[in-house]
Amino acid sequence: MRNKSHVLICCDGFSTAVKMEKGNDEVEKLKSKFVSAWHNVKYSWALKSKTSFSRNSPVFLLGKCYHFKVDDEESPTEDCSFQSNDDGILMGNVEAFRKDFASRVWLTYREDFPALFGSALTSDCGWGCTLRAGQMMLAQGLISHFLGRDWTWSEALSLQPLDAETWTSTAARKLVASLEASLQGDRPMAPQPVPPAQGGAEEADTHLREVYHRTVVSWFGDGPSAQLGMHRLVELGRTSGKRAGDWYGPGVVAHILRKALEEATDPGLAGISVYVAQDCTVYSGDVIDSHAPRPGVPPELAGGVPMDTRAVIILIPIRLGGEKINPDYFNFVKGILSLDYCIGIIGGKPKQAYYFVGFQDDSLIYMDPHYCQAFVDVSTSDFPLQSYHCPSPKKMPFNKMDPSCTIGFYSRSVEDYNRISSELSKILKPSAKEKYPAFTFVSGHGRDYELLRPAEKKEWPFIRDTRRLGATAGDFVLL
Repeated sequence: MRNKSHVLICCDGFSTAVKMEKGNDEVEKLKSKFVSAWHNVKYSWALKSKTSFSRNSPVFLLGKCYHFKVDDEESPTEDCSFQSNDDGILMGNVEAFRKDFASRVWLTYREDFPALFGSALTSDCGWGCTLRAGQMMLAQGLISHFLGRDWTWSEALSLQPLDAETWTSTAARKLVASLEASLQGDRPMAPQPVPPAQGGAEEADTHLREVYHRTVVSWFGDGPSAQLGMHRLVELGRTSGKRAGDWYGPGVVAHILRKALEEATDPGLAGISVYVAQDCTVYSGDVIDSHAPRPGVPPELAGGVPMDTRAVIILIPIRLGGEKINPDYFNFVKGILSLDYCIGIIGGKPKQAYYFVGFQDDSLIYMDPHYCQAFVDVSTSDFPLQSYHCPSPKKMPFNKMDPSCTIGFYSRSVEDYNRISSELSKILKPSAKEKYPAFTFVSGHGRDYELLRPAEKKEWPFIRDTRRLGATAGDFVLL
């Protein structure tokens, strides 16, 4: 019996090798699940951070200015916080600011969505922050296109602040359930459904706008069929040498967004395109060409009104310094975020990407994608919208900003672009401090200057791959 068993094992060597290989694959999958589970827990912690705003300085949010100061104020230097539930502090334009901020589309890490192309990853926790920041800026461009900059969500002020205790206890349960499922070889427990939005029926005159709002959010769903979702962006990133789990710089993300919108099949996206500047230069001829309607598809705007032109989202990857941001550019960034046609900045600080939407004094206001939320099926007509809107703004000093970023503008027509380029050219004029403009406008086309070449080939040094520096897992955080 012993010899027979020995012969059987030898004769079945190929099968044994296959089993060993399969075992190695299972180990890798288990390792991937463990790391993913840890990231899901880590980014599900919502610490109560008090974001304070001065009542003596204006607050700018994507071209809108808000003042919180009141005439009969006894303590003029007192700060007002947006984490408090005390309605007594809602003075000046605080409530209007809160509603405007909370109406912006918030796209964060998600977990338990269908596996990304070419990987076993079912979450973008720990690596997808720049893609999420890019999604948020593109979403703002689409909101401006269909609903206008003045649009606000009727339920924005009803959003509940993030509760640390609730989310951390839920995250701990998710970790245990996920690890148990991994050890058993099963898929982790499905996320609990988000409760439906509260409130009565929407007024008839706002119904169409809410349809557009919901449609825009659905385009960024976390599934293979979503036109501008994580699955689509990761797939398009392969042409830039990227894959799921890799780091993405703001310049590369700009080109991925351009491809995603260019190849979108939804008729609703036929009326808008994305132009990406080359080497910090905007070629007016190329932007004007981008305004031309897509051949064979008549573009439409909100209300179904046919147009003979396409709107253009202009993305400009730039660098505002060397290893650190040059302080001479602080006023330039403030000027950009003060424009009503600015749709924000894909930026951040080293190893973390944020979506910058405004500023007050020497602090930037941003939306943070580093928060893991459960997968939402946006294919249903009544999917919950609460997790796509952020109730709490965050602030960061200008001097912490990474110099690599991508600025975005929305241009509705050629006439609109002519106005934008004229106004920006004045802002970009070199001063005594800023000897070189952050970017320039040039007439003609890029091909006229023999610069038409794949801009995606060079990654922007925004988020460095610290693995190449010999760091250990405890030395850095993969974001």
